[in-house]
Amino acid sequence: GQGAKRPAGHRSLSGALNMLKVENLNQYYGGSHILRGLSFELELGKVTTLLGRNGVGKTTLLKSLMGLVKTKSGAMHLNGRDITHLPPHERVKAGIGYVPQGREIFPRLTVEENLLMGLATLPGSTPIPGRIFEMFPVLKQMMHRRGGDLSGGQQQQLAIGRALAMGPRLLILDEPTEGIQPSIIKDIERAIRMLAETGEMAILLVEQYYDFAESLADQYLLMERGEFIMRGKGESMPRDGVREALAV
Repeated sequence: GQGAKRPAGHRSLSGALNMLKVENLNQYYGGSHILRGLSFELELGKVTTLLGRNGVGKTTLLKSLMGLVKTKSGAMHLNGRDITHLPPHERVKAGIGYVPQGREIFPRLTVEENLLMGLATLPGSTPIPGRIFEMFPVLKQMMHRRGGDLSGGQQQQLAIGRALAMGPRLLILDEPTEGIQPSIIKDIERAIRMLAETGEMAILLVEQYYDFAESLADQYLLMERGEFIMRGKGESMPRDGVREALAV
């Protein structure tokens, strides 16, 4: 309601609340400079799409955000809190939900058990949020099926549901459309749009599939050799020639 205290974030230029602020992030691998001075902000209620061909540094950037690789230099703030050197489980506790490429659900656990794993950082009696089943009704029907028995698209819905279970402030999706049938891509697109519209989380979407990325992007970042070579508003992607830049 109106009386609720606003979360302590930093306002961005557009006046929206920054959930994540990354400043001058550098990463090296062996002798190579993989990420080169990246700075960007992710806003609450907005979808930021990260585009780029394979091998340009997108995965390294996600691993840096999750704390899976240690930050060499630069700073990251989540909701105003310095998370630059926090280990991965502390970042999850701080409010980062991550849906890795290839889904990585627990195949031997049931759908329900997979979703409960997403609640691991919360008190024991926390129920699975009902909105996960509103978004992905198939999960409700398959609560007692093993994760491994689901189709690829259903596993992707389960992976997103698991990340949502803990109520993240930042949701990171790594190529959620990869290898998934078109009907389920539509469901996932609808779900992402719905989550952004609640205004309670920032969403970072890493995507190869241009049309999906463009349809969801409030802002975009185009990466090439560890740097952002283009960035802007989602609606200006066609005008900016992002599709063509990706195809080069």
